[in-house]
Amino acid sequence: MPSPHLLLLSVSAGAGHVRAAQAIEAAAAGGPSPIQVTHLDVLEYVPSSFRKLYAESYLELVERLPLLWAYLYQRTDRRSERSVFDKLRRGVERLNTRKLWDEIARRAPDGIVCTHFLPAELLARRIKRGIATPPVWVQVTDFDVHGLWMHAGLQGYFVANDEVAWRLADRGMARERISVTGIPVMPRFAEPLERATCAAELGLDPKCFTVVMMAGGGGVGSLDTLAERALALPHQLQVVALAGRNEELLERLRQLAARHPGRLFPLGYTRTVERVMSCADLVVTKPGGLSTSECLAKGLPMLLVSPIPGQEERNADYLLESGAAQIALDTASFEYKLDRLLRDPAQLQRMGQQARRIARPQAAQEVLGQVVQSLDLSARRVAA
Repeated sequence: MPSPHLLLLSVSAGAGHVRAAQAIEAAAAGGPSPIQVTHLDVLEYVPSSFRKLYAESYLELVERLPLLWAYLYQRTDRRSERSVFDKLRRGVERLNTRKLWDEIARRAPDGIVCTHFLPAELLARRIKRGIATPPVWVQVTDFDVHGLWMHAGLQGYFVANDEVAWRLADRGMARERISVTGIPVMPRFAEPLERATCAAELGLDPKCFTVVMMAGGGGVGSLDTLAERALALPHQLQVVALAGRNEELLERLRQLAARHPGRLFPLGYTRTVERVMSCADLVVTKPGGLSTSECLAKGLPMLLVSPIPGQEERNADYLLESGAAQIALDTASFEYKLDRLLRDPAQLQRMGQQARRIARPQAAQEVLGQVVQSLDLSARRVAA
């Protein structure tokens, strides 16, 4: 029996959806089960105008008009299929996806996993119209579930925790179609790494308290302001600040580092975040689903900043309730919270323990295993 072919569909509107798909892809490459995996970014198969709407406009909206984004998030959570907004959105999507369908037909996968709601919705609509479609699973990439992710006719859902599963079932999803796996992170986040070795790679003192600050893949946020506040505190600490792909932010961090030699270490986009995290005692981060799942996998306490209204606020709520994180509402709050944590090593230790308690570093392998098992069972039924 030939090995199954799994297609992963992500959307590069923010880095997390892509990273979740990459994690499943990496689990397949390093796992025991023979399976062919193909990962496609849906935005590579739509016209540039549509790509701009879904990617660049998203970042512009959450950065410049967060209250509008909060309204839209709430407005679309419990939406009517007959609303003008939804009719317009569905019409635009239908006009821009022919190239995507041709590519999926060419790949001829046995199953599909979506790590973003857009391909899940497009595929669900095809299933509803009776178009032959492989079984489709959805990987929700936050510690919450929004109405845009929910569609009838799909094979199943992978979610972050029991509460999300409960809420999904409460909104009408069959419980047997929901699996609590966690949010997929790269398998290497589960691997133990030597702090001294990773610190030497960055020029850090492995014995010094280390704060890692992350702005996300897009580099959204004023990390230079936070880094300056942290370095002004009366504590011996060093700061690693990740600017992502934001070159302007990286340059500001470099100028600040010149005034604090040996204490601030700016980094641009990196593919080895797990090695940076292995040097950390505390992570300052926006509460994105993927970045915080990576912190949990490393057992790191978090100080959360600048949550995007909607999904990141709900992520923050979960992490705060679990005891793995604290939140800073503004720069003054950040300085106060960081100072308090630095003066209370026992609290930091408790937060780290809670992070390890709720971590699911094997999520990618679990998702892959369930999909492969389902495809194998289907293949055997057909063969019989």
